[in-house]
Amino acid sequence: MPQDITNMRDGAKTAPFDTTKLDQLMDTAGLDLVIASSKHNVQYLLGGHRSSFFHFMDAVGTSRYLPLFINPKGRPDLAAYIGHKLESSDHDAHPFWVPFCSTTAFGVADAVAGAVAHVKDQGVEPRCIGTEEAFLPFEAHRALCAAFPAAEFSDALFPLERLRAVKTDWEIEQLTQASERVLAAMLATFERTQAGMTKAEIIEILRFEEVKRGLTYEYCWLSFGPNLNRVATDQRLEDGAAISIDSGANFAGYVGDLARMAISGTPDSEHIRLLDQIETIQNAAFDKIAPGSTGRDIHSAAEAARSKSSIHEHSHFVAHGMGLISHEAPRLTSDGPIRYDGYDADNPLEPGMVISVETTAADPSRGAVKLEDALLITDAGFRFLGEGARGWNRVGGNR
Repeated sequence: MPQDITNMRDGAKTAPFDTTKLDQLMDTAGLDLVIASSKHNVQYLLGGHRSSFFHFMDAVGTSRYLPLFINPKGRPDLAAYIGHKLESSDHDAHPFWVPFCSTTAFGVADAVAGAVAHVKDQGVEPRCIGTEEAFLPFEAHRALCAAFPAAEFSDALFPLERLRAVKTDWEIEQLTQASERVLAAMLATFERTQAGMTKAEIIEILRFEEVKRGLTYEYCWLSFGPNLNRVATDQRLEDGAAISIDSGANFAGYVGDLARMAISGTPDSEHIRLLDQIETIQNAAFDKIAPGSTGRDIHSAAEAARSKSSIHEHSHFVAHGMGLISHEAPRLTSDGPIRYDGYDADNPLEPGMVISVETTAADPSRGAVKLEDALLITDAGFRFLGEGARGWNRVGGNR
């Protein structure tokens, strides 16, 4: 189990994250207590745990799974985890680091009651409680407000996101594995693809190849030729058609998200020209990626290259952070396809951050042409996570 925990001299276990950094983030946000409830933040704060039963789903009976991680500012010795009854075996097999742990809840009401009881039993009297507003059911919020009528409530998304922004060595290894395995699954899928197959059949091949490599399959966007619809259909691959695959899968919860191209047959001069222009835009962005660079630096360089290309009217570029989820810190732009505040547009990149860089064109005659790459910011610049196969791959093993 991927938990990075050690024992202190008094026998207690230490947190697998930087508690001082979290205290500072909480202090800046004015929070006395954080109650995390998203699967990704609970996984991070527990050092790797993700429920074996609720890995995919949340709903159960008339309620839902609601993991709650409780962190009083400055008191890691009072941190607690309130889990579901079906997580008791997870805890028995791989004990969580927290000093207080209860895996007896059945639904939302039980989970909140357990969290409230722990806070009050420890004598914590929070003035401001941070919750994950986007990941906390209304039922839970209402119960917390009733239990702490004198407290203010604020969104803890930002401090928790910043805590995860710079990856640990262990996280970098998971992200590397995720990216390399997604790429290997794509190449295996191209090998097995033949003209006449449907999109649905090829997507199922990719799903199989990702799962076979120990990944949790998340999605596959696949298009053939000028038809830009990317979901599974009975459209059949024709000779000479370009194939765009954009897929995400996770390894131990960490996301691998890449896009590569292939063709049934031989790429013509227009295919080659289109992918070359995509590559030029990507390279313009790569030239600006290093510690100290900003999201604005990256996007300005890419947009300058894109504006000079013949694909500028039907293309777009975006760079974004990634880790336990896609589009997390660093937030490099406010103008991407998934809208959020580009907090890091003018903040320097730091070693240990991981970003995705992607350029997409929708050519009226040739269809979608796209490259997406995952990069780790290093002291010297960056390195690819899952590098290779960035040209025209051939289907059926014909490279």
